[in-house]
Amino acid sequence: MTSPPRLLAAVTLTLATTLYSTTAAHADGDPNDPPGTEPSASAPVKVDPNDPDLKLPDGATLAQAKVLDIKSVVEEQSGDERREDTNTSVTLALQAEVLFGKDSSKLGAEARSRIRGIAEEIRNQNATRVRVFGFTDNLGSSTHGDVLSKRRANAVHDVLSQSLNDADITYEVRGYGEQYPIADNSTEAGRKKNRRVEVSFPRSEP
Repeated sequence: MTSPPRLLAAVTLTLATTLYSTTAAHADGDPNDPPGTEPSASAPVKVDPNDPDLKLPDGATLAQAKVLDIKSVVEEQSGDERREDTNTSVTLALQAEVLFGKDSSKLGAEARSRIRGIAEEIRNQNATRVRVFGFTDNLGSSTHGDVLSKRRANAVHDVLSQSLNDADITYEVRGYGEQYPIADNSTEAGRKKNRRVEVSFPRSEP
């Protein structure tokens, strides 16, 4: 008995290393598209779908080849900070409680120090495009979450831009509110992870 035709995907490179948690949010140029949905890079090699060495079942076809990022995600044991590295970018997520008071967008001295540390890494990577995205949990109205997350993203952006003082850097600042949680909103531990500000920027060429 033969198996029904299947669609086989050729993946030239895929490796994901997750130390503690789920993937964090990224974003592309369209604010209506969810973070993390950017198209993958094109495959560096071509695969001949008619190559007999593939040994495809009768009637099966070969999906388009694509490259998946090598990814490493590290989260502090306290959960205060989360770092995601891929072969193309760096994303640093700070919990809102580390940066702000409850329902506030005002930064304290310790929070400003942490953000200046991120600015130093941006400088070291020679990044010219920086994304600053704010997120909240699902408590309260979605409108309030949208406004608060944008204010918090703006506050982090202000410190970054002042610290870097570089006219060649382009910033993208957005507040996503309760959209794109990275943890379960039904628990306080999960909601705490979701209340965050993420800063992402490209890695420099090796």
